[in-house]
Amino acid sequence: MSLPGLTLVIPFYNEQGNLLPLARELEQVLDGVIQWECIWIDDGSTDAGPAEVEELAGSDKRHRILRLRQNSGQSAALLAGFAASRAPLLATLDADGQNNPDALPEMIRLLQGEGFDAVNGYRAKRRDSVIRLASSRIANGCRNAITGRTVRDVGCSLRVFRRECVRHLPPFRGVHRFLPTLFVYAGFRITEVPCRHRARSHGQSKYGIGNRLWVGLADLVGVFWLRKRFACYRIQAEESL
Repeated sequence: MSLPGLTLVIPFYNEQGNLLPLARELEQVLDGVIQWECIWIDDGSTDAGPAEVEELAGSDKRHRILRLRQNSGQSAALLAGFAASRAPLLATLDADGQNNPDALPEMIRLLQGEGFDAVNGYRAKRRDSVIRLASSRIANGCRNAITGRTVRDVGCSLRVFRRECVRHLPPFRGVHRFLPTLFVYAGFRITEVPCRHRARSHGQSKYGIGNRLWVGLADLVGVFWLRKRFACYRIQAEESL
């Protein structure tokens, strides 16, 4: 089996009912566009979601599942998926089905044809509760004010980027909230495209003011320090010794 051109990395925690419909959408959107694989990272689920993905992986080898020993958080799950990926291009996507993956072909085209290193989605019309919208807007505003504006919607998980972008990510809890910011700090070129957002079909959101807004604001202190001290380099050529 040849290596894929794109690896999708999708963490999930208690998302039974959302995973298989999302898998079918990915197949419809990506088949004929690029060779791909999808790594599903089970972050300690207690429902039937992992069994659904295991059955899917057994029938379609493009799908793989990694099961973390315990609930470790979205950042840890993403880092595990990045380490297990095999493609030169990576994509991230939430498992809840709220981000429509139909923007992926355009995002891939921008990477392959326009010379960008990362393409971030932004939710043009949010389908969230008032509380979640408010906390997201406050967090986005504070994040851009302190770390420097990189993208308009850091909280949108739909993004595609070259694997070089994640080779030197600092592995801290909360790094998933700052991926576009850290990509820009490292000198990578980034652009944005709108993506369609929709309401959940199954389950409940795992995020709110208590575990998203305040924790994210606290992480800003560390990322602000990184902005001043980030050691980045890009190798132009390598000569044989």
